[in-house]
Amino acid sequence: MARVSISLGSNIQRERNLRCAVDALRARYPQLVVSPVYETEAVGFEGDDFLNLVVAFDTEDAVQEIARQLKQIEDSIGRDRSQPRFSARTIDLDLLTYDQAVIDEEGIQVPRHEILKNAFVLKPLSDILGDEWHPTLGESYRELWLAMAPTAGRITVFDLKLD
Repeated sequence: MARVSISLGSNIQRERNLRCAVDALRARYPQLVVSPVYETEAVGFEGDDFLNLVVAFDTEDAVQEIARQLKQIEDSIGRDRSQPRFSARTIDLDLLTYDQAVIDEEGIQVPRHEILKNAFVLKPLSDILGDEWHPTLGESYRELWLAMAPTAGRITVFDLKLD
């Protein structure tokens, strides 16, 4: 059994698309743990604010199967993969961690580097898996967030019920 975490983000029909993605994940992984939702500014481009959160679950699925499922969910919600990397998104689902595995293969990178770069990933991850350790740094996600928080920029809780 592996503990998996996934980040979700949207700035196009944000609430609808996040609900659709969480519902699709919960249908496959019923014991889904959901972080608070945060609103943040777009990173890397001028655009509408994003809503972001992290979910976690335990599974026996292989990491490749999870990556395939995430892509299917994105496609079903209307993700346009022809857009530049830093652009508006209907939905973005990124595999952050797969237990303590360190994987770097085509299409799969865990732990995902964005954990350490973006408050909108690290803050909700620390909310639900704060006592777990980053596999290569040997620090908990809570400790990593406390170090990032003073320079994190605007990240505010957004009242969106996803249960």
